[in-house]
Amino acid sequence: MNTLFGLLIIAVGSFCQSSSYVPIKKVREWSWESFWLSQGLFAWLVFPLLGALLAVPAGGSLAGVIGADPAAAFKAAGYGVLWGVGGLTFGLSMRYLGVALGQSISLGTCAAFGTLFPAIFGGADLFRGPGLILLAGVAVTLAGIAVIGYAGSLRARSMSSDEKRAAVKDFALTKGLAVALLAGVMSACFNLGLEAGRSLQLPEMNPLFAALPATWMVTLGGFVTNAVYCLYQNAKNRTFGDYARTELWANNLLFCALAGGLWYSQFFGLAIGRSFFDAGSVVAAFAWCILMALNVTFSNVWGILLKEWKGASRKTFAVLAAGLAILIFSLVFPNLF
Repeated sequence: MNTLFGLLIIAVGSFCQSSSYVPIKKVREWSWESFWLSQGLFAWLVFPLLGALLAVPAGGSLAGVIGADPAAAFKAAGYGVLWGVGGLTFGLSMRYLGVALGQSISLGTCAAFGTLFPAIFGGADLFRGPGLILLAGVAVTLAGIAVIGYAGSLRARSMSSDEKRAAVKDFALTKGLAVALLAGVMSACFNLGLEAGRSLQLPEMNPLFAALPATWMVTLGGFVTNAVYCLYQNAKNRTFGDYARTELWANNLLFCALAGGLWYSQFFGLAIGRSFFDAGSVVAAFAWCILMALNVTFSNVWGILLKEWKGASRKTFAVLAAGLAILIFSLVFPNLF
């Protein structure tokens, strides 16, 4: 029952994350770099900080938590800087491929590397026992995402250039795939950062929130990467004036805050959901892959609702449905053993 409850919490967070790109469509008359940095203020700084404060023991401080193991905190932030490259290119993959296909490719790669790297670095044997189950679970997830990717390629082949632009304004398949794969590999560093920050989970903390200080350190590092790039793009494209358009603040900051809060929900849910899993169990090790599989599932649902699959053939929809079914199966796979 605890495992099921943990999975439900992760699913709620995943649904919120997959919904986070919808408010961004309501941002008006700002360049990509301006709204990406603005929503990042909420997604990677404000909400993660509030989450980390929930973990602070009574009478303590966040500085005291971080000071318990500064080396671990610094290492988590370092992984966050690398993850920031993934977060940045992840946004670009949405721009070139759309919500459905962009998230599918990026998150599929992220699911594999983010799940297997911590296990490998921890000395797990992936060819026997629990390690083999973990490897098989990742393979099932990747199979589902590969099928969804194939559905995306079928859709792309059947659409004219004008139809592609109508569904995704800046659609570019080759560029988008390259960016999405890079995003997936670098985004896997987020889970490595969480593992590196495990020593920040102090015994006196509420276990529901214990992983959130490490989460904040990772997102803090990611914010640095994204801020540097976005400010560079502001200078290059002469778009600093976006921030001076005070008549747009109420609308744009509202939707950026909403997008940022929804995005952060995935890691808030992951931290809480994982606390219901038995420590050292296969499902606990597989939690990252579960989150990514759910993100892909919900993102494709949003892709359908946003009409990114409009005009696709019945065969394409059948392939998409098969891929989603495999992903749903992958969520329960580790509990079959």
